[in-house]
Parts: sequence; C-alpha cells; structure tokens
Amino acid sequence: MSGQQAGAEQRREEPSAPASPLSRFVLGLDVGSTVIRCHVYDRTARVRGSSAQKVENVYPQPGWVEIDPDALWTQFVTVIKDAVKAAGVQMSQIVGLGISTQRATFITWNRKTGHHFHNFISWQDLRAAELVKSWNNSLIMKLLHGATRLLHFFSRNKVMLSVSRFNFTTQHVTLRLIWILQNLAEVKKAVEEDNCCFGTIDTWLLYKLTKGSSYATDYSNASTTGFFDPYAMRWSRLLTTMVSLPLSILPPVKDTSYNFGSVDEEIFGVPIPVVALVGDQQSAMFGECCFETGDVKLTMGTGTFLDINTGKSPQHVNGGFYPLIGWKIGQELVCLAEGNAGDTGTAIIWAQKLDLFTDAAETEKMALSLEDSEGVYFVPSFSGLQAPLNDPCACASFMGLKHSTNKYHLVRAILESIAFRNKQLYDMLLREIQIPVTNIRADGGVCNNAFVMQMTSDLINEKIDRPAHFDMSCLGAASLAGLAVGFWADKEELQKLRQSEMVFKPQKKWQEYEVNMENWVKAVKRSMNWYNKT
Repeated sequence: MSGQQAGAEQRREEPSAPASPLSRFVLGLDVGSTVIRCHVYDRTARVRGSSAQKVENVYPQPGWVEIDPDALWTQFVTVIKDAVKAAGVQMSQIVGLGISTQRATFITWNRKTGHHFHNFISWQDLRAAELVKSWNNSLIMKLLHGATRLLHFFSRNKVMLSVSRFNFTTQHVTLRLIWILQNLAEVKKAVEEDNCCFGTIDTWLLYKLTKGSSYATDYSNASTTGFFDPYAMRWSRLLTTMVSLPLSILPPVKDTSYNFGSVDEEIFGVPIPVVALVGDQQSAMFGECCFETGDVKLTMGTGTFLDINTGKSPQHVNGGFYPLIGWKIGQELVCLAEGNAGDTGTAIIWAQKLDLFTDAAETEKMALSLEDSEGVYFVPSFSGLQAPLNDPCACASFMGLKHSTNKYHLVRAILESIAFRNKQLYDMLLREIQIPVTNIRADGGVCNNAFVMQMTSDLINEKIDRPAHFDMSCLGAASLAGLAVGFWADKEELQKLRQSEMVFKPQKKWQEYEVNMENWVKAVKRSMNWYNKT
C-alpha cells in the first residue's frame, strides 16, 4: 500500500563529484501509488542520481482503480536507466538492486506465455466492497468467530483470539482476487488448468526482470495480502480453503534480503543481482532504522501508515491494527503492527487539481495564515474509511461550509483532517498494542508540511523526528540490498548514516483541539454509509 511521494516534492540530492570507475553503488526503487522512483546510493547512503515518473492509475468505473502493467514496466526500466545516467556511472558499477513496492496491488498472468490477464488491481480498488460485506456477515464467518472464541476460552491461545477478530477488508487481496476469478472466465479457466500465476507488483517485476526464470515474493509483501499466516509463516490453508483459492497459484515466499536472481542481460546490458524485495511501508521502516521494539514510523504519502516494531513475533491485535512481517533476513525476523488511512496525499493532490493552490508547498502558509478553519471540516474518504471505522462506503466531504468560506479555509480543513486522522490512528495503537513507544519517525512527502507535523505532535503529545530525506522506501530497499551483497556491513553502520533534519515537539495541549476534533468525528460519522450497491 501507499507511496512515499504524494503531497510534496522530495528534496534534490546534493551535487556530487564524478564517480570513480572503481566505485560501486546500489539501486533503491520504490513503485509507489503515485510515483515510481529510483535512487543511486553510494556507501555513505548519499543519493548520487535519481529519476522519477508519475504512476498513471486507470479508473474504468467508479471505485475501480487499476494500473496498466505494460506502461508500468516501461516506466520501471526507464527510471533505472535515467537514474544511473544522472549519477554519471555505468550499469556495471551497480552491485545490487532493491525493489520496494506498493502492497496488495496484484495481477495474474499465463504461466506458459507470461501474458497478463488483466491490469493490476490496486490496493485502493473498491470493486469487492459488496463481497467484503457479504463475507463478513456470512454464516461461515460467524461460525469461524464463534469456534475460535470458544477455543480461545479453553486454550487461551492468542492465535485463536486473533482469528476470532479477523474480518476481510477491501485492502486485502483476498476478495479482490476472488472477484477476478468470478468475473473473468479466462482467469478461472487458467486456474483450473494450473496455468495461472498470481503476483503482487514485486513478484511480477521480478518475473519480468529475469524473463520468467524467477518467480517469488518476500515475507513482507506476502503478509499484506490477507491470506498469509504470520504465525505459521506460510500461506494460510484456512483462508484459502474458505474462499476456494488454490494454493498452487501463489508464489514461493523468500527472505526480504535474498538473492532472487539476476536481471537478464538484454535489459540493462549487465546481469544486475536482484537482492531485496520489500513492501513499501516495511521498507520505509527499515530505511528509518526503526530496528528496536517500540520504534514507530508515521508515513504520510498517498495514504497514512502508522507502524510499530513489535519484535520477533506477531502482535495479537483487536482488529484495528494488522499484524505484518516487517522483514526476514536469515534467522532475524522482525514483526510489525500497522494501521492506515487511505487518503492523505491524494486529498492534497485532489485539492491542487481544483486549483485551490499551485504547489503543495503553499498549503502550509495558507493554513498558518488563519486562526482556524472557521468551522469547516473535511472527511478524507475517497477510498472509504479504514480502521477503526472500516466503512468502504463512506464518502469524502466538506461540512460546515458558509458564505464566508474561502479556499484558505478549505485547505486548512484538509490539512487538519490529516492530523486528526493521525491522532485517531495513534490512539488506536495505544489501545491495542501493549508495547511502550520508544521513538516516532516520520516520512513521506506530506511530512514536509510543518503545519501537519506540528499539529500531529500536539495532538499525540509526542516528539516526532523528521529525517533529512523523505524517500525512505527507496533507502530501505537499497539498504536491504546493500546488506545482502556486503555493500554495508550491518544495521549498526546504517544507523550511523541516518540523518535527522528536525524534531517536532508538542507546543499545545491536545485539549485545545478537543472541540474541533469532536466536530470532525461528527462529520466523519455523517459521511459513513453514503454509497450503496446501486
């Protein structure tokens, strides 16, 4: 899920001296929801060259979000070539490639020909909303919840407790994939003939890069699909059986930092090793050096993602936060718990398209020019509401509009809604995760907005560390790749290279925002259940 870049531009790398022909570099790529970006890193984790292109989403119907795989592949190859050229180095000097991707966006293709059956179905896609409702209210789910609650009562097994609270969401791959199987006869036939491959973006890119010789995913990406068991560390037989999904279409799961194979020489002229595949939020967590239990990352990109390092085993959550695999490197396993909001940078981009401002950087000054939003509230729900409300049928809306309302009030209301949503997620983290928070580090394009950062710090009453560079998904992927090939020795070396730009400290008590947040919550509740089946 989500991209690092939405809402603000990444700062340009500093001019570098020409690279020696003997120098070596690693590539970090991030295929986000809005931008695909590549950085060339040297041994000091300094960016020597970059390239980026906008990811073009396709909207065939209201609520449907897709990506053209052929266009994405062309962009992927192009940004790598352009970044290496911008760095003034040769492809032969690249010792490893790490790929971070938006998660739970998937595709299926013909195992024999490699031809894809349909576009990528984005994690933001809502076509399975009715299936989600139907399954969550089904007799099967009621029996599953009842049986596992009973088993937990007698055994006190926490896995049973987690299963008893499990519900499907539209962000899980599971029911979007079932929708594809139910509605595309070509895919259903291929599955029956054992001629169908499934993959999230990482798996498909690996397959393309190696011209079909490597077919795999990693634990971080697998754990976000909705049919991976993080307790048993394998695809869930229970969930796949429940929805009649054959395990045969799912790829093998490998370590996050691992030799997945080499890029076919015809693509870049040399066989560059692909040595890291990782989900974008887990990659950002690694890039932020959130290596210790209790470390928290707040990413504000396309969406908002709040992750906490829960140590060596998955956290047994109450339904708001979701247990994920952060990364697996040999014997080292790090688990996370994650909560998210779907529309952060997307709300800012939408406002820009309406000509409320020319550049996202203007929004901070616009918000600060007012004492308040004059009772105007914005509900950021273009793709529904995620935990704790979990309503895919909620609508985005402004409430409290008046004759005196101008674009400054609208912009401030949008920025305030991001901070309020951050507060909502953080409060949920404190309720559900029984682990003391140690550090909070922010990243993603929207963290460049000091108004949002300061208001969030005030609301949660915690310090928030903003790094010198925001493309943490790129850095995380490069770091994992660098560790795999010995470019960096260990995580301690990476920690020494991390640079903090600013630490935001609480300046107001959260109670000063209490009335406004109560009104915002009221606006959110009035936006719920807006859309229905028709």
